[in-house]
Amino acid sequence: MPTSTSVQRTVLVGAVLVLTLGACGQQRASDSAAGAGSSASPSAPGASPYVEPGAGDGAPHYNENNAYRRTGEMSPAHERDAERDAARIEPVLKRLWEQGKWDPATVRAALLELGYEEGDDALTVQEMFRRFKNNEYYTPEGAMVGLRVHPDACVTAFVQKSNYGVQTNGPYLETGCFEPPYGH
Repeated sequence: MPTSTSVQRTVLVGAVLVLTLGACGQQRASDSAAGAGSSASPSAPGASPYVEPGAGDGAPHYNENNAYRRTGEMSPAHERDAERDAARIEPVLKRLWEQGKWDPATVRAALLELGYEEGDDALTVQEMFRRFKNNEYYTPEGAMVGLRVHPDACVTAFVQKSNYGVQTNGPYLETGCFEPPYGH
């Protein structure tokens, strides 16, 4: 009894699927021989064959998607200037933290006493960025400090109930001295 073409195709497709699925996860002799002398590790299943240089998790466009998190480069001379200003700011923030004073107005006043000027291209003191916790947004107590020392150099600091910190960095692409809380 002759079989129809569609039945033959169905049987053929089914057989191919069984053979293909049955071979999943198995390494064939030709695979191991080809990779025996290679120092490259096999890529994860479904991974992109393209990996950007310096890409953190290897995802395509990692660098592009995370550009907002990277700071600009500082010249060595400007980095030294920023480190000098950070050394001036750190003891003030430490003193305020020990006194339990971390509101933006108090921090601003203390830093203005050091001779810094407030403005877009100078000293900025503001409240902490809002955060999401326990299904709601809140603004933690504390102050963030951004000091633009040069167009390519910043001092970024914070003081809050739990701790304080001071660092130097180049400016962020979209937010100046402050690290952006999120991208867009």
